[in-house]
Amino acid sequence: MRRLENRNGWLWMPGQAPQPYLSVVIPAYNEEKRLPPTLRTILDYLRARSFTWEIVVVDDGSADATHHVADQILATADGRVLRNDPNLGKARSVKRGLSESRGSIALFTDADLSTPIEEADRLLAAIENGADIAIGSRQIPGAKLEVRQPWYREMAGRTFGLINRAVLQHGIPDSQCGFKAFTRRAVERVLPHQKLTGWAFDAELMFIARRLGLSIAQIPVRWVNSPDTKVKMLVDGPKMVADLFRIRWLHRNLRRDAASAPG
Repeated sequence: MRRLENRNGWLWMPGQAPQPYLSVVIPAYNEEKRLPPTLRTILDYLRARSFTWEIVVVDDGSADATHHVADQILATADGRVLRNDPNLGKARSVKRGLSESRGSIALFTDADLSTPIEEADRLLAAIENGADIAIGSRQIPGAKLEVRQPWYREMAGRTFGLINRAVLQHGIPDSQCGFKAFTRRAVERVLPHQKLTGWAFDAELMFIARRLGLSIAQIPVRWVNSPDTKVKMLVDGPKMVADLFRIRWLHRNLRRDAASAPG
């Protein structure tokens, strides 16, 4: 039976629904208030584009109406809601969303849209130009911090970035920006190796990708600080630093020629 190919190399069989070009993955925990305007903004963006798409919301065991409001808004769109029960954390939610998405490119973004969804155009362009992964960055020339964090959080973030680069040596100043796009090949190669469940999972994804020889494009983006961040600096900061050393240990044998399944 003949197989067809879309613009990014994703194959499907005739008689099956073609795979979308882009999947937008949104991890959400107790986001009944912020999620509706976010979903409507993303839908407006996607409906104005010529490519095919889907939205995947991962409700991480929310205690509020996150699942219900997402279902309502996506009822007339190409979207679905995955539900974790119980709460598993952002790392597992992102991993599940990327893994179960269908697009030839999968992008995950935070529910608060700190990085405006329109910045996805720049990440998609980088992938079309050959990158395996394109990530938003707040710390390279061209980035625009339209609403900044409090000075102490910004200093803590930069300090973590310095330690992050020193320990993992991936050359990425801002691995923690929650706006990243992956080709399907990158999803299938990187995610089977990802193990952390804490906030440093972004750094782990980048470390794995570097070890596997995947190309990462760092794209300066606009960014608006959300005062409702769920990262607790004094509690989570030391854990994130400790996790950097765990990442080096967990993936010490990972090499460029590793298979997609973890060894």
